[in-house]
Amino acid sequence: MNHATSRRAVLGALLAGAALTAAPARPGSPRPPAPARDGVSGGDGVSGGDPASAVRPRADRLLLGTYTSVEGGGPGIGTAAYDATTGAVSAGPALTGVADPSYLAAHPSGRTVYAVDEQPRGAVTALALSRDGRPRVLGSRDTGGAGATHLSVHPTGRWLFTANYTSGSVAVHPIAADGSLGERTDLVAHATPPPGPGQDGPHAHQILTAPDGGHVLAVDLGNDTVYTYRFDEERGRLAEVSRAALRPGAGPRHLTFHPGGRFAYLACELDDTAVVCGFDPATGVLSPGAPQSTGTGGGTNHPAQFLVTADGRFAYLANRGRNTLTRYAVEGEGAALRPLDAVPAGGDFPRQIAFSPDGRLLFAANQRSGTVTVFRVDTRDGALTRSGDAFPFPSAACVLPYRANGPSRP
Repeated sequence: MNHATSRRAVLGALLAGAALTAAPARPGSPRPPAPARDGVSGGDGVSGGDPASAVRPRADRLLLGTYTSVEGGGPGIGTAAYDATTGAVSAGPALTGVADPSYLAAHPSGRTVYAVDEQPRGAVTALALSRDGRPRVLGSRDTGGAGATHLSVHPTGRWLFTANYTSGSVAVHPIAADGSLGERTDLVAHATPPPGPGQDGPHAHQILTAPDGGHVLAVDLGNDTVYTYRFDEERGRLAEVSRAALRPGAGPRHLTFHPGGRFAYLACELDDTAVVCGFDPATGVLSPGAPQSTGTGGGTNHPAQFLVTADGRFAYLANRGRNTLTRYAVEGEGAALRPLDAVPAGGDFPRQIAFSPDGRLLFAANQRSGTVTVFRVDTRDGALTRSGDAFPFPSAACVLPYRANGPSRP
């Protein structure tokens, strides 16, 4: 894949060819809900806790992100329900009006979610969740960059971070008590180092908070660098403290931390490698180790994303080129990955994977085939077993499982 070509052109060519612990906002820091933007109306916020919720049956649901502006794209943000035992998925209505919501992230409260608008004018949209599975738009904010491709919520629930792929920058927005977004508090461009081989500039692909809560890491595919920022929780500002350089042309895409907080696993899209990184919570320094196999047997692969089980014993890597999910045993308390096997993803181009809140199911969003596949996760050995037929959803780029009756593990 030539990342010097526009991201949208690549996506169009590909398609044509084929949870959650409550963390309330701090007292004394309410912010107004986001106003309407670009014809998307604002909402009146999220209602408070429901005393009757404790006796309501559990509702296991999915939100589905997609690309709406490419040929064969989806209608918007999809909704669905799934059976937590069998993994069977049943469709719900789609929410239209959000352009290219290719990535979704949940608030720790479980009451709101956020979607990127992966457009030339990057934006993020806040949505309130309801028990009937129909999200309601609260409003949108500009990210100050182009091609917003990834977002995440700070563990306090007070801040939203966004990575702008096309412009190579990262943004910060405050989150109000009702889940809506305030005006951007920071925008940091990745001006240096120079772009890697074949790249036209920086391309921020992911931004996430380290387990220590005080550091935020941004993965940039365009310049083969992972930036660490110290985060000011009062002002919503990022201050760079460290850079981790990957080998030229690696194309780092997605970083996932081991539950222990001292190691992280990096999927490198362009050179088809997995990298175990050490992490020092005191300084924020990320130390990449030697590149290792993705377990795919060679050929074009473009690994997308790691997942790690809650107990830290197993890791999974989605491989878009080979359409497989690699299973690793985690050894040395997180310091090493040992490939075990690679199973078919059950679809074409698994762009993103996610666990169910209880960790017993794994969902794969297969972008090119427009499907979501479901796997049972064996808690003893981490083995994946396909569960049922693939669920169709056009240009499925992201799947977000959640429970409508309250908070759960992300």
